[in-house]
Amino acid sequence: MEQKNIRNFAIIAHIDHGKSTLADRLLELTKTIAKDKIQEQFLDQSPISRERGITIKLAPVRMNFSLNATNYTLNLIDTPGHIDFSYEVSRTLAACEGAILLVDATQGIQAQTVAHFRVAQKESLAIIPVINKIDLDTARVEETTKELEEMFGFKKEEIFYISAKTGENVESLLKAIVEKLPPPKGSVGKPLRALVFDAEYDEHRGVVAFIKVVDGKIRKGDKIEFLQNKVKVDASEVGYFSPFLSPKEDLTTGEIGYIVTGIKDIRQSRIGDTLTVQNSRLPKPGTGGQAKLIHSASSGQKSDIQPLPGYETPKPMVFFGVYPKSTNELVSLKEGINKLSLNDASLSISSEYSIFLGSGFRVGFLGLLHAEIFKERLKREENIDPILTMPHVLYEKRKNGTMLEPYMNLIVFTPVQFVGGAMSVAQSKKGNLIDISYHKDNAILRYEMPFSMFIRNLSTEIKTVSSGFASIDYELTDYKEADLVNLEILINDTEIDVLSEPVYSDEVQFLARQKTEKLKDLIPRKQTKQVIQAKVGGKILSRSEIPPFRKDVLAKMSGGDVTRKNKLLEAQKKGKSKLFGTSKIDIPQEALLPLITKGN
Repeated sequence: MEQKNIRNFAIIAHIDHGKSTLADRLLELTKTIAKDKIQEQFLDQSPISRERGITIKLAPVRMNFSLNATNYTLNLIDTPGHIDFSYEVSRTLAACEGAILLVDATQGIQAQTVAHFRVAQKESLAIIPVINKIDLDTARVEETTKELEEMFGFKKEEIFYISAKTGENVESLLKAIVEKLPPPKGSVGKPLRALVFDAEYDEHRGVVAFIKVVDGKIRKGDKIEFLQNKVKVDASEVGYFSPFLSPKEDLTTGEIGYIVTGIKDIRQSRIGDTLTVQNSRLPKPGTGGQAKLIHSASSGQKSDIQPLPGYETPKPMVFFGVYPKSTNELVSLKEGINKLSLNDASLSISSEYSIFLGSGFRVGFLGLLHAEIFKERLKREENIDPILTMPHVLYEKRKNGTMLEPYMNLIVFTPVQFVGGAMSVAQSKKGNLIDISYHKDNAILRYEMPFSMFIRNLSTEIKTVSSGFASIDYELTDYKEADLVNLEILINDTEIDVLSEPVYSDEVQFLARQKTEKLKDLIPRKQTKQVIQAKVGGKILSRSEIPPFRKDVLAKMSGGDVTRKNKLLEAQKKGKSKLFGTSKIDIPQEALLPLITKGN
C-alpha cells in the first residue's frame, strides 16, 4: 500500500453521541465485517462497554476502500467518550492525521466536544464536522449547525449530516475521509521510528504494542528497542487490526498496527515511547548517502535517533482502599487485581492495612467510572466482590507540614438559562471563575477548582441544577496549598483508621458532627457504653455516646436493704467501667460500609 493512499483518523465526540454506531456503519460499508456478522458496538469487545453503551478502551481497525479505481487503507481508532478516559483520546489523536468531530443533533455541542476539538486543533489535525442522529424527531439540525459555525468556525457546506443508525449519508462521509483528510507524513528511507499509542497483555505472547510507524519500516524478527525505557526485544510478530490481530511480514511508514514483544510486564512498554530498530543506520552528512552506525544502548553509546513527541503516562488521581469481604479472599483478590493491571497500566497498586478491615490494597484510578468498571470486572471475571472505601485524591505534604492538593481547570457547558445554577454549584465547590463566554443559547464557564470536588458529586449537582442539560470536562493542572486538617474518628479512644481523613478547615465542624451522629445510628449497642469522638489534633469537635445494655442486677431482689441494692449497682458500674477501658473495639462491617463506601 502506497503511503499516499493511507488515511489515519479517529472519531471524537461527547459520550453517547454515536461514535461506536458510526464505526459499525463504516465497518459494514467497507465490508471489513460482513453485515450478517456485525453486532452493535462491534469494536467494543468488552461486555461492560456494550451493557453501559459506552466505549472504555480505544480500538483500532483497518478498512479497505476503493474510490475512483484507487484502493485506500483507512485506519480508524474508535475512542472513548467518557471524561475518565480523555487521555485515550489525546494519545489516539497523536497517531492520526485527521478526525471526525461527531455531534448529536438532539443534544448539540457538549463539554467534551469542546475539549476534544481543542486537542485535535493542538495536534494540527484535519477535522470533518459531522452532525449525527438527523433521523430523530427531536433532532435540532439547524441549531446544531449554527453552534458548529459560531463556536468552531466551520462553514455550513463543510458539515456532513448523517444517521449512523440507519446509514443515511454515511457513504458520502466515507468518501470525504479519503478526499479531505491528508495521508501520513514521514519517510520510508529513514531508520524506524514508531509511536507506541497503546498496549495490551496476552498471557501467552506477552505485551502486544499498538504502534503508528512514523518513519522507516518494521519487519517480523527485527530486534527493536524502546528508546525511553531502553528495553530491547525481538518483534516476534507484526501485523494490523482487522479488527482482530492479522499478521503480515512488515509495517511501513504511515501504517498503524501491532507488534508482539514477549515482554511480561506491560509497564515496560511505556505508552508514548518511541520504538526503533537496534543498530539502525543513518546517512552521514556530506558523504553522498554513506551510512554511519547508530549504536544501541547495549554498545554503551547513546543513540542519536530522536524520540517522537510522546505524551505523559496518565497519572491516577483517585484512590480507594480495596479490601476482601473476608480474610480468606485476600489471595484471590491480590491475584485478580494483578491480572487486571496487566491490561491497565494506568492503575497504581500498593499494599494497605486497616485495623478494622484487615489486609487490602490501595489502588489509584483515573476517575470514579474507572473504579466502577474495575470493581465490576473483578466481580465478573474473577468472581470477587471487594469492598471499596471512600475515594481520596492524592495530596502532597511539604517538609514544613504544608499540605498541597491537585487542581483542575473545569469546563461547564450549559444552556444560558442554567448559568446561575451552575455558577452556584461551582462556587460552593470552591471554584474560582476564570472565564465565561456566551454563544447564542449556550455558555461555557471555565473554573479553577480543587480536583477533590470532582469526587464529591460535582457532576451530579451540575446535572441537577441544569435539568440534565449541562455537561462538564476537566484538565488536571498543578498542586496548590490547601487548608486541610486531619479529622480523626475514635471509638472509646481508639482511632477508626478507615473513617479518618483530610478535610477542609472550614468544613471540619460540620463533618465531625455528621460522622459521629451517623455512627451513633449505625453501630449496635453492647454491654459497655461506646463513646464516639471526632477530633483534630488534641481538640474534640464532636461527641456522641451509645449507652450500654443494662442488666437488671436487682431482678432477684423483691425487697430488702437499700444498702445491698446500692452495693450491687456500684459493683455493676465499676465492672462496666473496667470493661470500657479493656474491651476490644469491634465494629460490624455492615455498620462501617455506609460510611466508607461509595457505590457498593
